[in-house]
Amino acid sequence: MLFNHSAAGIAYSFDEPNLVSSAGLAPVLRLAQSAGLKRLADEWITVANTGADKGANPGTKITSLVAGMAAGADSIDDMDLLRHGGMKSLFHRVYAPSTLGSHLREYTHGHVKQLAAVASRFLTNLSDHTDLLPVRSPDGTGGDMVFVDVDDTVIEVFSPNKHGAGIGYNKLRGLNGLTATISTAKAAPLVLGQQLRKGAAHSVRGADKLVSDSLATAKRIIDPDTPVLARFDSAFYSANVAKAVRAAGVHYSVTLPQNAAVKKAIAHIPAEAWRGINYPQAIYDDETGRWISDAQVAEIDFTAFSSKAQEEQLAGRLVVRRIPELNTTKLAAAQGQLFDTFRYHAFFTTVEQSVLDTVAADKVHRQHAVVEQVFADLKAGPLAHMPSGRFYANAAWLVIAAISHNLLRAAGSVAGGKLVNARTVSLRQKLVNIPARIAHRARKLILHLPTHWKWATAFDRLWHNTLSPPQLATP
Repeated sequence: MLFNHSAAGIAYSFDEPNLVSSAGLAPVLRLAQSAGLKRLADEWITVANTGADKGANPGTKITSLVAGMAAGADSIDDMDLLRHGGMKSLFHRVYAPSTLGSHLREYTHGHVKQLAAVASRFLTNLSDHTDLLPVRSPDGTGGDMVFVDVDDTVIEVFSPNKHGAGIGYNKLRGLNGLTATISTAKAAPLVLGQQLRKGAAHSVRGADKLVSDSLATAKRIIDPDTPVLARFDSAFYSANVAKAVRAAGVHYSVTLPQNAAVKKAIAHIPAEAWRGINYPQAIYDDETGRWISDAQVAEIDFTAFSSKAQEEQLAGRLVVRRIPELNTTKLAAAQGQLFDTFRYHAFFTTVEQSVLDTVAADKVHRQHAVVEQVFADLKAGPLAHMPSGRFYANAAWLVIAAISHNLLRAAGSVAGGKLVNARTVSLRQKLVNIPARIAHRARKLILHLPTHWKWATAFDRLWHNTLSPPQLATP
């Protein structure tokens, strides 16, 4: 990339007071307003209004934090993104970062729960305003299902003063974010529920409560007749989690640890039951560090939690994928495989065989990894840093990050085209952070946007479906 002019021929001057860098926040925040974000926060959050009005106007402050995250803020100081140039002409009541930080530091465990209730109801309202979770017609591979995925991630921190920070399962020092997402075969994942825990917390700690609350939210935003499948990795193989799933009346799919009961069941699978499968796109095997293109799958009846009381046991299917154990030495490669040895990956599911056959069930369960996309999006945005030394301020920050993520997803669904399933980083670049110059004419506020903006059509759809200003001008 080259300059059109030599460096000596380029000049600049900070003399334009009416420039904004995030004009796309206007329709995005109108969407948030239509879904009742400010109203819900004012109704539910009861932070005490102490000395410096730290608890005053929670709806406006939460909306400001969501707007800052949507524009790319990943710390409290970055909330100054909302106060430069002509932003104050575009938005009403823009708070200083210090004011927003003081508000979050007043939060307790109860206030975080109140904020989580706001997030749940806001997602429900967003789903009423937009087509967030389209479900395609049944095709035998889970195309008519809604998927709820639960997993946790360690949010790395570097300050020694972060309350609750500890060494997590990935040997990094941080805080543990337990998250539930919801998606379909056609829709990118949304954050359904979230909870911040101490960094050293075990994955399954408190997961049953989050699962119960998240599935209740899921039931409010989907058609009652749509089947739901809750998917987990082996860290969440727990009778309490299974009980929460069963109580919600949804299907259960969980990776199983290689314990004695599982090994015994695998040994009883008949040799003729194994079916070869070929992956159109190779999958990466973490244990061997190799890409796998071929495998075999089979299934057998299985009762999960057989060591528990009768009412806690759960009957279903044990689906097993096996991969040949290959020796990577040159001698072994020349000799070929001397013995049929395999590595086994098993998961348990309650979905009937008539709904998902063995191959389809294996494919659908492996797509649990979609939750990692959400973690990547959040860590590339608001969760790049945890802003406070106080645990509950950080817990509130996680909930607000989830609200911002869902709002951007909703904006993408309204904009349409390729942006429907785009990552939030792309949505931020193409829909939100659009430069504009503000002009005032005949008591009208006009935004002058760049000529030949590549995503102008998508922005136009977002604008006219959320906000109808008198005039939108481009030079």
